[in-house]
Amino acid sequence: MADKNPYDVLGVSKDASQAEIKKAYRKLSKKYHPDLNDSDDAEQKFKEISDAYEILGDEQKRKQYDQFGSTGGAGGFGGFGNGGGQYQQYSGGFEDIFDTFFGGGSGFGGFGQQRRRDPNAPRPGDDLQYTMDLNFEEAIFGKTEHISFRREQDCHYCHGTGAKPGTSPKTCSTCGGRGVVNQTRNTPLGRMSTQTTCPDCNGSGEVIEDECTHCHGKGREAVNHKVKVKVPAGVEDGQSIRLSGQGNEGYNNGPAGDLYVVFRVKSSDMFKRKGSEIYFTLPINFAQAALGDEVEVPTVHGKVSMKVPAGTQTGETFRLKGKGAPKLNGSSNGDQRVTVKVMTPKNLNDGQRKALRQFAEATGDNVTEEERNFFDKLKRAFKD
Repeated sequence: MADKNPYDVLGVSKDASQAEIKKAYRKLSKKYHPDLNDSDDAEQKFKEISDAYEILGDEQKRKQYDQFGSTGGAGGFGGFGNGGGQYQQYSGGFEDIFDTFFGGGSGFGGFGQQRRRDPNAPRPGDDLQYTMDLNFEEAIFGKTEHISFRREQDCHYCHGTGAKPGTSPKTCSTCGGRGVVNQTRNTPLGRMSTQTTCPDCNGSGEVIEDECTHCHGKGREAVNHKVKVKVPAGVEDGQSIRLSGQGNEGYNNGPAGDLYVVFRVKSSDMFKRKGSEIYFTLPINFAQAALGDEVEVPTVHGKVSMKVPAGTQTGETFRLKGKGAPKLNGSSNGDQRVTVKVMTPKNLNDGQRKALRQFAEATGDNVTEEERNFFDKLKRAFKD
């Protein structure tokens, strides 16, 4: 993010509201999340998006970036020897320098307050994923089904406080409710005061003396949640839909996460599918292929009649318009492609063999028949 404008990364204007910034971040982060996007650059883009939101999602950092062009506030810093003869370039301002010395602690003067997020501020809940199994026809025509899954919410005993009902969390005496404590260290720049997360309250500013016996002080519990899912007609294996607000409930009255329903579609023994196109192999006999015929062909919409022209060759494909799968989020169907396979009979009776010999003679073809067994050979020897 050192050389990229966070507004450009999120695709928002400089006067965008926090709601617009958050919406852009959620959309892009889900698009490029490495678990949902297997492209080579997805992980890098996801990191850039997260870094951009780290700046623009915080009003103080955003103001600082707008003023100085970075979150360091002091502009670039040339660099200095670190005692081991090595030279290191610092371009992120004083805050990055102090991160190096203090192991990721807060910065200089007021920078510590800017870096620390209020642990009691509203935060969105986590997104969840649910896999729904569909058979071939359900994926084509869609369906509506209720699903049940476990999601987190505030404990209904303590209402999310983590404290035993009738009691309340107490202000942390170590940090005075600030969630951070000051530490003074000797550095190459002199004695510096830094802020770190309070070890007693873990940054919450509160401690629980009597824990809730139901959630054991966590303030959260997992409950069964039921929701109606409308499967869109034409969905394919691996595709998903997002149900807004059906993920884990938020923290401190923050918004709930989303639920992603991923579809796993069972294949068909009869049909093959590619998008809205459906493929079917139709076996016909030699007479049908040579003379032509009108046959019944199964489709996902029921059986339909199809004409097989005289002289049809094996491997020829015919189109049944509109007999494929619905186009996802569209108003029409794809087509069904019917590929003809001419079947050669394996066991011929005497009448069939005689008819085929006559056919061969009529076409002028000289056919040397394969002798099927010992008795055929014996019969031919007596004729000779």
